[in-house]
Amino acid sequence: MRLALFIITLLYSTSLFAQAPIQPTFTKTTATRHNPITAILGAFPPEVAVIRTKIKDRKDTIIQNIQFSTGLLNGRNVVLAQTGIGKVNAASITTLILDHFNPEEVIFSGIAGGINMALHPGDIVVATRVAYHDYGTLTPDSVLIRKTRNPFTMQENPEYFPCDTNLVSLATIAASRVILHKIRTGTDSIAPQVIKGTIVTGDVFVSSDKATTYLRTRFNADATEMEGAAVGQICWQQKTPFVVIRSLSDNANNNASADVLTFYQIAANNSATLVVAIVGLIAKAQ
Repeated sequence: MRLALFIITLLYSTSLFAQAPIQPTFTKTTATRHNPITAILGAFPPEVAVIRTKIKDRKDTIIQNIQFSTGLLNGRNVVLAQTGIGKVNAASITTLILDHFNPEEVIFSGIAGGINMALHPGDIVVATRVAYHDYGTLTPDSVLIRKTRNPFTMQENPEYFPCDTNLVSLATIAASRVILHKIRTGTDSIAPQVIKGTIVTGDVFVSSDKATTYLRTRFNADATEMEGAAVGQICWQQKTPFVVIRSLSDNANNNASADVLTFYQIAANNSATLVVAIVGLIAKAQ
């Protein structure tokens, strides 16, 4: 049975008997809306709590047992939701928020493990692209990375989902204007740095020196987390601009499990601070 399934998958991937892809018809009409809105997502409570407290005239709505908070944030209409941890949760909540609120853009805010050795807890990576590091074929020695497919057209998605260049530019501008929480190491306090880079996603918490070396070598990754590429895939397929903002809670190495307990709150606050500033710039441009 496993062999039969493998052969079917192989035939589809090589298009030996797959039907010609159907061309999708997109009906997104954001340009005609009178009240444009920005969607903000985070995986777990500390990542969204800071932002939720800053939303004015907040209204909470439950859809499919998920809470969505709408209101005004830094001059912009927003909708905020907590996705939960992992790719399936992130993809499902992204789909709900796109379907019910039709946002003009999606911003994901949260913590991540650092892969780039030049980065430290508290630093921020503004993703220019996101990718899965665990999607593909499991071989005896490693994972052979493959591209996902659009479920409607069956065409391959890109391996790296590009973040919206305008949102990345706004993040860079916002980073030069905000004051982020410093990280205290011993007797020193280090001011966080903000860089643009690659973020990779998988359904695992990375706490391994060997794994970080692989992710840096294979993907040129700067950070790793568990939701971003899933959000990116949904937004890419639905032609919705997105960006992923991640502040490091650890260095994804052998000490990651201990470091995340120490730094996650500061990291979550720094990411949220930058996101609020980005939203303000979007409001000024609307």
